[in-house]
Amino acid sequence: MFANFTKILYCTDMSQTSIHAFGYAAQLAKLSGAEVHILHVVEELSSDAKVTLQTYIMNEDDRRRMLDERVAQAKAAVEERQDKFWAGQDAADQAVRGQIKSVEVCEAYPAEQILKSSIELGCDLIIMGAHEKGLTHTFLGGVAKSVLRRSRVPALIVPLP
Repeated sequence: MFANFTKILYCTDMSQTSIHAFGYAAQLAKLSGAEVHILHVVEELSSDAKVTLQTYIMNEDDRRRMLDERVAQAKAAVEERQDKFWAGQDAADQAVRGQIKSVEVCEAYPAEQILKSSIELGCDLIIMGAHEKGLTHTFLGGVAKSVLRRSRVPALIVPLP
């Protein structure tokens, strides 16, 4: 029996594995008619990095602009990858692009933001790529492990083929 998904949260870290995972998100959206929400989280700077930034860039406006630029660059990269993915699809599959309802790029701690977004959006499936290193003990990576442990909805972790 096929679960009837209505909202899919696709999470990308911009790796090759996450690009591959998007194919699964698109295919499941096509089969189920689900809407897709795309999330990319720019990891929040550590306290040490923030102190270093304050030490070398004294002007608050310049610091804020620099941090905002990190998010803007990530948003542009997500959009570029979307364009490239959909350009490689046939016309029938390109219609699925209309099922993408939101693209969010934010600065936060990844696992916490994924879980928060899945609840806020009412998603019934989370899709993300596995860690690229491929070593048995780190195959999933810390973010995927945390999401799997704490999520209240199914999570599909897609390995790179």
